[in-house]
Amino acid sequence: MTTTFITGANKSLGYETARRLIEAGHTVLIGARDPERGRAAADALGARFVQIDVTDDASVAAAAADIESCEGGIDVLINNAGVFGTHSPADQITAADASEVFEVNVVGIVRVTHAFLPLLRKSASPVIVNVSSGMGSFAATHDAQRVESRNLAPLYTASKAAVTMLTTQYAKSWPDVKVNAADPGYTATDFNGHSGPQTVTEGTDAIVELATIGPNGPTGTFRDRHGEMAW
Repeated sequence: MTTTFITGANKSLGYETARRLIEAGHTVLIGARDPERGRAAADALGARFVQIDVTDDASVAAAAADIESCEGGIDVLINNAGVFGTHSPADQITAADASEVFEVNVVGIVRVTHAFLPLLRKSASPVIVNVSSGMGSFAATHDAQRVESRNLAPLYTASKAAVTMLTTQYAKSWPDVKVNAADPGYTATDFNGHSGPQTVTEGTDAIVELATIGPNGPTGTFRDRHGEMAW
């Protein structure tokens, strides 16, 4: 049985990823900051709730200790928790705005991955999936045919570029762990007022694919639902 832990899994992409992986036979642990919402999501899916705030060292350590005590380890870590941040114009963005976004989207991944790596290494086939975005791709944001080129979000896009590069560096550093980044694409979620043309099921295609790659799967890649993404 594959045990999978997902951060930010009480709604949207995280919730749908959990639903699909449970359907595929995974034991899924729902990570969420809010206990009420997290438990409600876990109860609805038939999963176990684990409270975690990816911006807090003590919270992350407690979550890892909880899982070690109850499950012993995990096979798949999905770093899904993220924030969009301010919608202010570029000339109004502050250092505090940047810290807020990077603390969740980038530092949060480092914090969680560092704490959970010992649990992953108890698996015969450990896998990490980092939820990135095509909005952090130089190629996509400079392609006039793609929607990413028409959106301005300096902090969110920069943070997701960092997530993708962090993914490749982790993959090179840990040959025993499959580490990949997923681009959900323009999906109808709270991030965009549910304006995206893709369903959450379509938006989780790449995440689910990378979470189920097996021991012979790729590492250090960046994929959307159609295949490998250009950077």
